[in-house]
Amino acid sequence: MSICTIRSTAGRFPARSLWTLPSQHRSLMAGESAQSSGDDRIINVSIPKDSFDTYNIDPPPYSLETSKSELRQLYKDMTTIRRLELLSDQLYKERKIRGFCHLSTGQEAVAVGIEHAIIKSDPLITAYRSHGFTYMRGGRLRSIIGELLGKQDGISYGKGGSMHMFAKGFYGGNGIVGAHVPVGTGISLAQQYSEKMNMTVDMYGDGAANQGQVHESFNMAKLWNLPVLYGCENNQYGMGTSAERSSAMTDYYKRGHYFPGIRINGMDVLAVLSAVKYARRLITGEEGSHEGPLLYEFVTYRFAGHSMSDPGIAYRSREELKDARKQDPLIVLKDRMIELKINTEDELKTMEKEIRAHVNAEAEVALKMDDPPPTQNTLFQDIYVRGAEPPYMRGTTADKTYYYAH
Repeated sequence: MSICTIRSTAGRFPARSLWTLPSQHRSLMAGESAQSSGDDRIINVSIPKDSFDTYNIDPPPYSLETSKSELRQLYKDMTTIRRLELLSDQLYKERKIRGFCHLSTGQEAVAVGIEHAIIKSDPLITAYRSHGFTYMRGGRLRSIIGELLGKQDGISYGKGGSMHMFAKGFYGGNGIVGAHVPVGTGISLAQQYSEKMNMTVDMYGDGAANQGQVHESFNMAKLWNLPVLYGCENNQYGMGTSAERSSAMTDYYKRGHYFPGIRINGMDVLAVLSAVKYARRLITGEEGSHEGPLLYEFVTYRFAGHSMSDPGIAYRSREELKDARKQDPLIVLKDRMIELKINTEDELKTMEKEIRAHVNAEAEVALKMDDPPPTQNTLFQDIYVRGAEPPYMRGTTADKTYYYAH
């Protein structure tokens, strides 16, 4: 499934315990050896030639070293995120989730491919469509669902909701369009200052690509040669506005101007994995010299509406959606795994059934979590890092001053 197909289809030119890393992908992400030597044997998988468009840089490798166990894990991770998002949709419609809720159905290959290409100590920051990134960065399903439900044991103590989730090495989940991109640039500066061999992944959407602070960040990143990968997750619509109606130039991967860029088929998790591994080798100096910032554009497609209040059909046709679903990243990988004889279709269906049961079981745990107690202490907690609170916080009037108990 090619990146060109995606564009033509759309008719456009383009620590708490709850933060523990999920056991099913802990070993792969930490670089530990897998248990099954047969399934972990290295195999080479080809990447379609039209998966990448480049700007002032050679393309990533078109042959990816992977293993049967990793391919299965990629499929498990994407299927888990898909089930999480479908469950979130259901809970929202049952009015158990309130407020903002942005789903990433159709975009799973981006979060999963990136996480399998980086290491746990590489920082990552993104915008508000962040459930999948939160899971891949180590958030447990029950704590993510609990956060959506506003529960005390949610990943942000029930105070952040859909848009503000965090985990170790994951800096959110940020609600203001494009505002987090300078934060990611600063995180990368801190990595450089500390002389750490890490790559910061700074994600944003096509809707944020025209924000001034994004371009200011690009300038500083190149000026200081920061170890940062900027990733434009182009799902082809900013809310209900297509890229062509908002951007004079929709080749987002070329917008770094003074540093290189690559456009990637974001519906193919293997293309994403190959490209981000390539970026990490260049940016961290594994290839022999540190290359500074890179800009990637992951061309993907949002199957759902912008948020739960958007049915997603007023600004695009049902035919467009139908065509886009033919390139579903889960189907793309499933077909490849069957072709490579990694699993049969029946085996993958069994895997999907088990994942669905697991996600539902985690939701049952989350639904039974306690709500945050409706007290003043709860209201004022977590404004500051715990233990670093000032003696008091002023209210709207002097008699409403809140004093922290130390």
